[in-house]
Amino acid sequence: MKKALKITGYIAAGIAVVIAALIGYLSAAFPKVSPAKDLTITATPEMLARGEYLANHVVVCLDCHSTRDWNKFAGPIIPGTEGKGGELFSRDNVGVPGKFYARNITPVNLKKYTDGELYRVITTGVTKEGNALFPLMPYQSYGKMDPEDVKALIVYLRTLSPKEGSYPESEYDFPMNIILKTIPHDAAPMERPETSDTVHYGGYLFTIAACGDCHTPKEKGKEIPGKFLAGGFEFKNEIGDIVRSANITQSYETGIGAWTEEQFLGKFKAYRDSAMRNTPVRPHEFNSMMPWTVFAGMKDEDLKAIYRYLKTVPPVENKVEKFTAAR
Repeated sequence: MKKALKITGYIAAGIAVVIAALIGYLSAAFPKVSPAKDLTITATPEMLARGEYLANHVVVCLDCHSTRDWNKFAGPIIPGTEGKGGELFSRDNVGVPGKFYARNITPVNLKKYTDGELYRVITTGVTKEGNALFPLMPYQSYGKMDPEDVKALIVYLRTLSPKEGSYPESEYDFPMNIILKTIPHDAAPMERPETSDTVHYGGYLFTIAACGDCHTPKEKGKEIPGKFLAGGFEFKNEIGDIVRSANITQSYETGIGAWTEEQFLGKFKAYRDSAMRNTPVRPHEFNSMMPWTVFAGMKDEDLKAIYRYLKTVPPVENKVEKFTAAR
C-alpha cells in the first residue's frame, strides 16, 4: 500500500513538473509576434478624416472604449466619455472567461506608445509591454486592415481630447490565462479594394468591422461550423435579460434574404434621427447590443457595399429568439 502511494506521489509530482515546464515555456515563448515597427506617421488632413470615420462608424473603436447609456435603445455613447474606457465585459454579460475593462485610448494613455507599438497592439493584440490581449478587442479582424487605414486610425486617436481614466487589470479564468498568450499572431493585412469593386469593398468593410464576431454563434469561444452569420450569440445585462444577435445570412425564412437594399439602408439611417437616438428603454424591455447609433454614421455607399457583400453569403436556417427577459 505504501509502495502504491509512493508511486502515485511520484506520478503526481512528475505531472506537476511537466505542467510547470509547459507554463514556463508558454510564458517565455509567447505571444509570438514580430517586434513593433520603427514607424513614425506623418499625418495629413485626409488621413485624419479617414481615421475619424473608421473609428467612429466602421471599426467603431469608440463604441467599446467609451461609456454607453443603456437606459436608451442601442446604448448610445454618453457625450464626454469618448475614448475614456471603463466598460466592463465579463462572463456575466458577454460570456468571456474573466473580467475585462476597456482601456483608455485617449492621449492620456496612448502617449506612452510609439506609432509602431500602437500599430502592433491594434493589429496583433500585443501591448507595448508584450502582454497579450483577449480578442474581445477584435484585433484578428483589425490585423486584416489595409496598413494605410491602420495609420489613419492612429492619427485620429492621437487627436482625441485627453481624458483621465484608469481601471483594474484584466482577470482571466484558468486556463485562459495560459491559452491567451498563444492567440496573437502577426497581422495579415488586406489591400483595401477600390470602392467601385462594390462586393469586395463591402466584404473588406464587413471584415474590419468584425461583424462576424457578434453575428456568428459560438460554443466555448469557437464558431459553430456551418453557422457563419446565423445569429444567436447571447448578451446578458446586469439584471439578467438576454438579447441575441440576428441571423444576417440570405435565408428568406430566418435571415435577411427578403430585404431590399433600401430596407437594409433604412435600418441604419433611422438612427440618424435624434429621436431614435434617444429612445428610452425600461428594465426588462428589449434593448439591442447592436451599436446602431454609431453605424448610422456610415456612408450610404458603404452600407450599400456591405449589403451587396451580404448577398453573397450562403443562407443558413437558424431561427433566433431575439430577447428573453429575466424572470
